[in-house]
Amino acid sequence: MHYQILVLDLDGTLTNSQKEITAPTLKALFEIQEMGKKVVLASGRPINGVRPLAEQLHLQKYGGYMLSFNGARITNCASGEIVYNRTLPLDITQSIYDIVTSFDGLDMVTYDDDMILSGIQSNEYVEKESKINHMAIRPIEHFVEYVTTPVNKFLVTGDPEIVLLAEAALKKKFHSFLNIYKSEPYFLEIMPQNIDKAYSLQKLLSSIGLTADEMICCGDGFNDLTMIQYAGLGVAMENAQDLIKDHADYITKSNDEDGVLHVIRTFMQN
Repeated sequence: MHYQILVLDLDGTLTNSQKEITAPTLKALFEIQEMGKKVVLASGRPINGVRPLAEQLHLQKYGGYMLSFNGARITNCASGEIVYNRTLPLDITQSIYDIVTSFDGLDMVTYDDDMILSGIQSNEYVEKESKINHMAIRPIEHFVEYVTTPVNKFLVTGDPEIVLLAEAALKKKFHSFLNIYKSEPYFLEIMPQNIDKAYSLQKLLSSIGLTADEMICCGDGFNDLTMIQYAGLGVAMENAQDLIKDHADYITKSNDEDGVLHVIRTFMQN
């Protein structure tokens, strides 16, 4: 199979433990783009958290794409056009907020253009999100009243055992209405119905005339599961969650051992 499109999760996949793309991996990604192959960055990060890496990979020059918010928004890097955009209904914010605030120590956040909006009380996991995305945290005193325009996602953060309890309560309330899943044990993603990375990649592939059989998807986290199952070649990093490895077609080296570079050399440079 001649793979034409490479889809990469960011944290724990494309970037190493220092949140950097290594020079050999960067060089290989330029080379396959010069060959005409497409690179897509698919992340739970907000768009401003994805953009710096897209710029580093020259996706604007080569016509790559960004899937931000776990696929709720797709951006054509060459044109800046938003190819696809799904948002949460405004009238559910209060109900979500009420459930999240019934558990101690959790925060509920969303995003504006360049800030993380903290709706309850920032915790160490929101600070982690801030560091990953290079976005400042802005406390919002009256969060529900403040969110007056539709957003692509809410993120609930906190200690994993409390997040697990909140996940169960939110799924009981919204199980057929929202897509709710963990991207990390301490990050609970609250998404529009049916939205995940695979669903959005299907939309993207249809728009550019490629098929899932021509696509490689690489990831390590729970929110990468659907795209790894959907891809022609689903790749788990050596450092991936066990569930992801169980469903992958291929397990590459870890993100600290240039696992993405190994995939490119094995499957895309021939």
